[in-house]
Amino acid sequence: MQHVETVIIGAGQAGLSTAYHLTRKGRECLVLDRQQRVGDGWRQQWDSLRLYSPAKYDGLPGMPFPGDPWAYPGKDEVGDYLESYAHHFELPVRLDVRVARVSQGGVGYVVDSSIGRISCDNVVVATGTFGRTPAVPDFARDLDPSILQLHSSEYRRPGQLRDGPVLVVGASHSGTDIAYETAESRPTTLVGTDNGEIPVRLESSLIKVVFPVLMFLWKHLLTRRTPMGRKEMRHLRFHGGPMLRVKRSDLAERGVVRNESRVVGVRDGMPLLDDDNVVDVATVIWATGFRQEFDWIDLPVMGDDGWPQEFRGVVADAPGLFFCGLSFQYAFSSMLVGGAGRDAAYVARRIGARTLQQVEQREPKAA
Repeated sequence: MQHVETVIIGAGQAGLSTAYHLTRKGRECLVLDRQQRVGDGWRQQWDSLRLYSPAKYDGLPGMPFPGDPWAYPGKDEVGDYLESYAHHFELPVRLDVRVARVSQGGVGYVVDSSIGRISCDNVVVATGTFGRTPAVPDFARDLDPSILQLHSSEYRRPGQLRDGPVLVVGASHSGTDIAYETAESRPTTLVGTDNGEIPVRLESSLIKVVFPVLMFLWKHLLTRRTPMGRKEMRHLRFHGGPMLRVKRSDLAERGVVRNESRVVGVRDGMPLLDDDNVVDVATVIWATGFRQEFDWIDLPVMGDDGWPQEFRGVVADAPGLFFCGLSFQYAFSSMLVGGAGRDAAYVARRIGARTLQQVEQREPKAA
């Protein structure tokens, strides 16, 4: 059985940043990812997706994001950047590897994967900000079979959709972006709680003044150490973030029917809202986020809220187990590409300190 000091699961921005910091410290690590190419997690998003932060704020440690610093990179550009980052720093990434289980193994851990069992001293779980299991309600299976249902992770472009009305469920930034796009060619209804909006347009000249202020607030004020940050963390993790690129006025101008009701069931094969209205649609897009499912981690680390019991990625009850890339791992900025570096640096420091402690414990003390 192969032994590696630290196994990192996931080669997205969080996993690669962690590997960067560890290799700079001279620590051994191995990054495992199920995709065929580094960055495929981004390339598989909908075609028109662009980042909500300018390129100058999207770089990972040691390598700025290329191009116009005030442009908003598209999803393919992000995927290519991550791939270039891994190659540039010669990070130890193994692709097309599926991890089935992480369990205790002596003083460390055992990772069961499609390339065999790997023992390690540390595991870093970097599988995604909000999880990777689509959160679609059970009653969705009762909708009329003629209705096309897609989760936002499956949506690519309006051409996929059936002719006729579209219902987008979930009004966070992804839901509002998709609803705005589909409304150009199909009658669209958007349902879900209004999570607010950032008043400044991302493409305006004012953003060069406003965005640095927002980044400061997102990094240093809205953190898990402040009451305001802890309140925002709960809202963001369970209700989604504010509208960023698309505004309420944009939705109205494009004719999107906005209803803050929730979809609670099915009536006569159609979606039923909690205001007792039925929406007659040809397509439903579930922009309802993802579930954090870590049942493959055979350790008691999950809280009652469904999230790992960690602080800044460190699991106190399982020394050597870390998370990186979680929503609000430390601050609002944790969910941004450019926010991964700080979280990863902290995790790498804790791994380094733990490794040093283990070495000192193993070495015999001088008489």
